Amino acid sequence: MNPTKPIPRHIAIIMDGNGRWAQERGLPRTFGHQEGANRVDDIVTECCQLGVEYLTLYTFSTENWQRPGLEVKMLMQLLVRHLKTMDKKLRDNQVSLSAQGTLSRLPDFVLAELNRAIEFTKLENPKMRLSLALSYGGRQELVDAIKKISRSVKSGELEIDAINEATIRERMYQPNFPDPDLLIRTGGESRISNFLLWQLAYSEIVVMNELWPDFRAENLRAAINIFARRNRRFGKTQEQIEKTTEAGL
Repeated sequence: MNPTKPIPRHIAIIMDGNGRWAQERGLPRTFGHQEGANRVDDIVTECCQLGVEYLTLYTFSTENWQRPGLEVKMLMQLLVRHLKTMDKKLRDNQVSLSAQGTLSRLPDFVLAELNRAIEFTKLENPKMRLSLALSYGGRQELVDAIKKISRSVKSGELEIDAINEATIRERMYQPNFPDPDLLIRTGGESRISNFLLWQLAYSEIVVMNELWPDFRAENLRAAINIFARRNRRFGKTQEQIEKTTEAGL
C-alpha cells in the first residue's frame, strides 16, 4: 500500500459468500461459515495495521433469523467460539469491540459472551474500534431511532421543529461512529442488503468478486486502492472541490 494514498477512516464490510464457498466445494454450509470466521481475524488485523480507525462488519442480519433453525444455532455457537479466541487478539492489537443491532434477540449464552468480550477489550484510546452488526437491520435501526424521538417528543423533552439530522444520528445504534468512507461487499452481489441505510448516504461502494472465505489482505488493499482513485464530491461541483483543495481546507 502506498503510504501517500488516503486510508478510509471507517470501513464497513458485507461479508457475503460463506454458503456459496462451501457449496462450490461440495461441503455443508457450516464449513463456509467456519472458514469465514477465520477471515475476520485476518481482515481486522490488516485494517488495524493500515490505520483504519473504525471497522463495521455485517455479521448477522435481522433477515438471517429466517434461515433453517440448525444453521442459526450453529452460527450462534460459532460466534461464541470465535469471541472466546478473538478477544485476546483484539486487545493485543489495541482494538475495542462493540456491537449494534437488536441484541436482545440473541440467545442468552451469546449475549453473555459478547458482553464479556466487549468489556475485556474496552480501551480508553484504542487504535481501532470494531463494531459487529448482529441481529442488525438498517430499517429496524431507523424504526428504533424514530421510536426514541417519538418518546422524547411525547415527554416534552424535544420539540418537533427541533428534529434534524443530528437528532436522528444521536439515536442510531452507533452514534459515535462516523459514516463509512468505504463499503466493501464480497461475493460479487451489488446490493447493500438492509445494511447501514442512513450511514451509507455518501459512502464509496466497492464490490469484490471474491467470496468472503477467499477474501485476503491483498483483496482489502485492492479495494482501498479503488477507493483512493474515487473523486468524492459530496454533492459539490468539481470546481468547488478543487478550490477547497487549493485553499488547503
